Amino acid sequence: MSARMAGMSSGELLSGLDPEQRAAVIAPRGPVCVLAGAGTGKTRTITHRIANLVRGGHVAPGQVLAVTFTTRAAGEMRTRLRALGVAGAQARTFHSAALRQLRYFWPRVVDERQWDVLEGKIRFVGQAAHKLGAPTDGEALRDMASEIEWSKASLISPESYPEAAAKARRDPPVPVEQMVAVYTGYEKLKNREAKLDFDDLLLHTAAALEEHAQVAEEFRDRYRCFVVDEYQDVTPLQQRVLDAWLGERDDLTVVGDPNQTIYSFAGASPRPLLAFSRRFPEASVVRLERDYRSTPEVVSLANRVISAARDRPAGSRLRLIGQRRPGPAPSFAEYDDEPAEAAAVAARIKQLIDSGVPASECAVLFRVNAQSEVYEQALSEVDIPYLVRGGQRFFDRREVRQAMAALRVATADPPAGELPKVVRELLVPVGLTDEPPPGGTARDRWEALLSLVELAEELVSTVDGADLAHFVAELDQRADAQHPPTVEGVTLASLHSAKGLEWDAVFLVGLVDGTLPIQHADDDARVEEERRLFYVGATRAREHLWLSWALSRQPGGRRGRRRSRFLYGVIPEDHPAARIAKSRDKKPAKQRCRICNTALVDSMAVKLGRCDSCPSDVDEDLLGRLKEWRTEQSREQKVPAYVVFTDATLIAIAEQRPGDSAGLVAIPGIGAAKLDKYGEAVLSLVREGSGAGTS
Repeated sequence: MSARMAGMSSGELLSGLDPEQRAAVIAPRGPVCVLAGAGTGKTRTITHRIANLVRGGHVAPGQVLAVTFTTRAAGEMRTRLRALGVAGAQARTFHSAALRQLRYFWPRVVDERQWDVLEGKIRFVGQAAHKLGAPTDGEALRDMASEIEWSKASLISPESYPEAAAKARRDPPVPVEQMVAVYTGYEKLKNREAKLDFDDLLLHTAAALEEHAQVAEEFRDRYRCFVVDEYQDVTPLQQRVLDAWLGERDDLTVVGDPNQTIYSFAGASPRPLLAFSRRFPEASVVRLERDYRSTPEVVSLANRVISAARDRPAGSRLRLIGQRRPGPAPSFAEYDDEPAEAAAVAARIKQLIDSGVPASECAVLFRVNAQSEVYEQALSEVDIPYLVRGGQRFFDRREVRQAMAALRVATADPPAGELPKVVRELLVPVGLTDEPPPGGTARDRWEALLSLVELAEELVSTVDGADLAHFVAELDQRADAQHPPTVEGVTLASLHSAKGLEWDAVFLVGLVDGTLPIQHADDDARVEEERRLFYVGATRAREHLWLSWALSRQPGGRRGRRRSRFLYGVIPEDHPAARIAKSRDKKPAKQRCRICNTALVDSMAVKLGRCDSCPSDVDEDLLGRLKEWRTEQSREQKVPAYVVFTDATLIAIAEQRPGDSAGLVAIPGIGAAKLDKYGEAVLSLVREGSGAGTS
């Protein structure tokens, strides 16, 4: 136990916690499930629970392993544990923890030669695809690599892929047989060259513990207490590793929120979280619903969004309760085109910055990365700095590498003085001036260097006696974990990459059907995941929340888009945006089953035009020809197959066999653009099957 913790009373450790957080912190050693809504202080709760277990003598700091899903979250957890005097506890991602363990045990379970870890799958996937005559363009290779990642995360072998993919309604980027061959070839190439991918780290770690009793005994003697954050997004492979870590023990704390499950496309599932109490009947279950992040106005909107979700298990329903003082009402706005929407967002951000909101406390969030470009241009035109999340990594930037080299050299003969002052002086030769340069890349470099000084100030406030050597070690650790400091600039990010982050002002943009929910969300489960993604985006905002959409992509374009269905019941009825779109958004009469005339509710049933209980009359030969045609289109256009038509749309065509354009566009998912692009080809395939001549 550190001196900092030894001097901390039990009351001090628990002070500032609300009753539910305190209940989670002081719950007895053993299985604990914390259902934690957005903004309810889950990281604070986790770290205080670990500190309380250590302080009570239940576990030593070095016997704690806390795992989460991003390097940033792991770095934040380590920083907080250090501030609580628990510096020896391990806080890592699943993959980082597995790599550390595998490096240690590898000579005993495989051989003396360590296998290198691949940075990515593309090279070997490309070689396998080329050998088989499969597509080798960048888009196709990325899609095939993603499909292999899903398979391995779901514990699916190449042999099991066809059945598993069909059951999960996957839409493989190449025909199933070809996907199996690429997957098999990839594994052979990788193993032949003694390489491991990130999924292998988990697979081999689990196997080492499952198959080698001595290895398992040594590991379980070292680690006694486990904490898993974001447990709603655990994959079957990660759960297998966790089970191997635990063995027969139950000293496990899990934290999660089913409302924030947004990675099922990658194999994640909330089932382990929802089934935790069945697996551990004696588990303590605590619900955190007091939201300390967002204003009541933002919380109210988020609750309305998620309350409309279907099929939520009763025990998992969390309703946030805002704890902050009231703030501005969320803003809603409709625009003729995307450039107009982006210009309005940039103008509003400029107003916020002029009123004192830092640029780093503003974020523009969108569904797909391609939406970023118009916002980059709009912000540049008003001279507002921005950072594209997922762009160049902070520690890979040239000025940051130069700064770290200068600081590392100085540790041999460190200058005297307070750490922040010393760091600032050492960074002057690298480009840190007293006053910031004007905008552009020079300002970006200056902001990056200044963030290192601010990080030094943060270190001094949390670590007694922190000096230059401590600071360099902290930077090395952060570089290894890719946990950068905050850099001044508006964040542009996809909704998926925004998970776990928060800002004073959030702009949710491009809220139209076909983008959110995304076009290929063609069944209820996928639509509900898109709703949760919207919910995640809304709950990133502390105070200002802006929601907007555009009716066309380009100026002068056809204004045919509809605002997102997730906005129904969210925009106040008397709001101008609601009145503008009311006539456009009138709900059509319910579609009825073409066989039994029952009203259809399920989105898949609507697409097929029949109830689940009514028999399918699909033309299998036509369906096969449609899939072959779609594969050809996908290759020619270098896009995923579902961008052409989803499986559900092809099934609907093969069942309904439309004879003309009117029949084709009557199938949900086929609009004017797809009719123009593919209509004649699809109708020709239908006629070919029926023997009808052309009209």
